[in-house]
Amino acid sequence: MPLYLFSLLLHAYLALRLLLDLSAWPVAQGLLGLTLLASTVMMPLGLTARRFRSPLLADGMAWAGMLFMGLFSSLFVLSLIRDAGLLLAWGVLTLAPDAFAMEVVSADSAAAVALLGLLVTLAGFFNARRTAAVVRVDVPITGLPAELHGFSIAQISDVHVGATIKRGYLQAIVDAVNRLEADMVAVTGDLVDGTVADLAPHVAPLSGLRSAHGTYFVTGNHEYYSGAHAWIDELNRLGVRVLMNEHVVLRHGLVLAGVADWSAAHFDRSHRSDPHAALAGAPADAPVKLLLAHQPRSAVEAHKAGFHLQLSGHTHGGQFWPWNLFVRFQQPFTAGLHRLEKLWVYTSRGTGYWGPPKRFGAPSEITYLRLVPAAGSAQ
Repeated sequence: MPLYLFSLLLHAYLALRLLLDLSAWPVAQGLLGLTLLASTVMMPLGLTARRFRSPLLADGMAWAGMLFMGLFSSLFVLSLIRDAGLLLAWGVLTLAPDAFAMEVVSADSAAAVALLGLLVTLAGFFNARRTAAVVRVDVPITGLPAELHGFSIAQISDVHVGATIKRGYLQAIVDAVNRLEADMVAVTGDLVDGTVADLAPHVAPLSGLRSAHGTYFVTGNHEYYSGAHAWIDELNRLGVRVLMNEHVVLRHGLVLAGVADWSAAHFDRSHRSDPHAALAGAPADAPVKLLLAHQPRSAVEAHKAGFHLQLSGHTHGGQFWPWNLFVRFQQPFTAGLHRLEKLWVYTSRGTGYWGPPKRFGAPSEITYLRLVPAAGSAQ
């Protein structure tokens, strides 16, 4: 009931701010009113869809609820911007009463909010449901030995297999990664939103990933919401090596390490994320020390531990505007390649999406990273 009440209050704000000003367009007014009514009911149902015993019904409710949530988000943000604009317009009219007709501005802006909200949601749906594009990134490493020039890593992150992302979506990602013929594949967490019992058939395509040195995985926060221990066992069964605060040594001495999610200790103290422990026993003179860590904020400890490169995800790049503007308040990096003193950090925008099937201004990606010698460094 609190969830429904909260939904009702939020939608009531939109109804009060938009519907009355759309009286000049009765058809649009009626359609928007019905949409807001349906959204009021379906958003809470979508968030609690796992309670339905029927998987088909649960997925249907989740699909409807998440679609409405994506539309609501845009309408709500655009309405806030519109209200700020109307407040400014009232201020102008106090100085110049005949500058324009406030009724026309109110009506036109209400129609613009409804139309823009719909268009952004449709565009965001297309961007979210398409197979992620490949983003190619060269990472300059000082003193990189010739044998590791061009060493390639295919990174996928934040797929979120669950109610709206199933086997076919993941299979298309696997096929795209295999076409890259990378030296290794990194999966940097938040693969699933659900239990092994529910999602194992939909995650099975991961066993088809192909690379010279195999596929490696680190847990994200959503694995801990979904039964991390069972997923670790399942991924190992699929041939995906899960790195839990540990490392392996690959070709020509490259050290690949992985840590549990930054928040893992809240769920299991034995999973406390520790980049230093992940590097324990590794060759001190390793030419490249690469860390897989779900959250970018692991970078501070990764730098202290002596890593050269960290691959992360978690942020989704904000997923859709304007939330990309707020990620920086929770994580040090939102997306792309950044430097923390001597440590390079690459943050993927994610290969799937979470919640609303919507990406706008933050496209999904499959990342193809190559290690290259830094300009002017000794080889």
